Amino acid sequence: MSYRRRPCPERWGRSRTLERVQELHDAPLAPLTTFRLGGPATRLVTATTDAEVIAAVREADAAGTPLLLIGGGSNLVIGDKGFEGTALVIATKGLEIVGTRMELAAGEVWTDAVARTVEAGLAGVECLAGIPGSAGATPIQNVGAYGQEVSSTITEVIAYDRRSGETVTLTNEECAFSYRHSRFKADPERYVVLRVRFELEDADGLSGPIKYAETARALGVEPGDRVPLASARETVLKLRAGKGMVLDPEDHDTWSAGSFFTNPILTDEQFAAFRARVQERLGDGVEPPAYPAGEGRTKTSAAWLIDKAGFTKGYGSGPARISTKHTLALTNRGAATTEDLLALAREVVGGVREAFGITLVNEPVTVGVSL
Repeated sequence: MSYRRRPCPERWGRSRTLERVQELHDAPLAPLTTFRLGGPATRLVTATTDAEVIAAVREADAAGTPLLLIGGGSNLVIGDKGFEGTALVIATKGLEIVGTRMELAAGEVWTDAVARTVEAGLAGVECLAGIPGSAGATPIQNVGAYGQEVSSTITEVIAYDRRSGETVTLTNEECAFSYRHSRFKADPERYVVLRVRFELEDADGLSGPIKYAETARALGVEPGDRVPLASARETVLKLRAGKGMVLDPEDHDTWSAGSFFTNPILTDEQFAAFRARVQERLGDGVEPPAYPAGEGRTKTSAAWLIDKAGFTKGYGSGPARISTKHTLALTNRGAATTEDLLALAREVVGGVREAFGITLVNEPVTVGVSL
């Protein structure tokens, strides 16, 4: 392992009591999530500097207290009973662009950071516009959409290593990025992301090559073409808004975690069996979506599976329903509980498995509950 350790300042290493941070007890967590779901936390701490984040983590670890990290809350499903422990809101700020390099504090709002890169004339994350959440969450999930993933531009992640008690810098390779996955997601109890560094591209005000067919169609260009950065960002925002994927407090279709399920990646053997079931169920002429996902592997569409299994837009009659704009989003219509949401998710998973033999995997992190 070759990641670099950086010594922690004394003020980080010795203090186990927190000063100048907001602390609440029996604090509601639902308002901190895009689902607006979940019970209270025993203790809620808000940290606005890296030092405060590390001090709060060390205090919880030293006391053996369960710790829940919260950024933008856009990828969390918290149980109705809440969280017995310390919930730490990472609200750090800091955005610096020098040349083609950008460094973000973990608490920065991701969609605002994307807007800043477009203003600076830098390409690489413009098609990730409108994704809710914080910058610190992007490497954990290897956030991606519309033909871009953060793994293609992240150079380093600075994190607090709870195992060693030190701040470390991990290279892109050491982050072990894959589809909606990373080293941080694989070992969620070890690292706390503090800062993320990116290398972007100066393409004279143009975007990166447009890779996603839907985006290319909306822009009126061919895949691989470049367009003005602002046009790429605005087009993606319109596409996302049309699917209820841009936060709007007045629109219950956005009271969600975005895509609730990841797109399944199948081996050649699994895909052949899946294709046979599709044609048996839907007819010989029907071909399921198929995208190359590495040697001997094919990715298919979770949204297509859900729709063809009978769970169409707006499905459901209770307070948790599938979005009226996109089958991948499960939504809180305003009065749902987490159990309502999970019941719907389990119904969808079971229906897709029965229809096509594929088990969908949830993308959001679950806290105190499971599918």
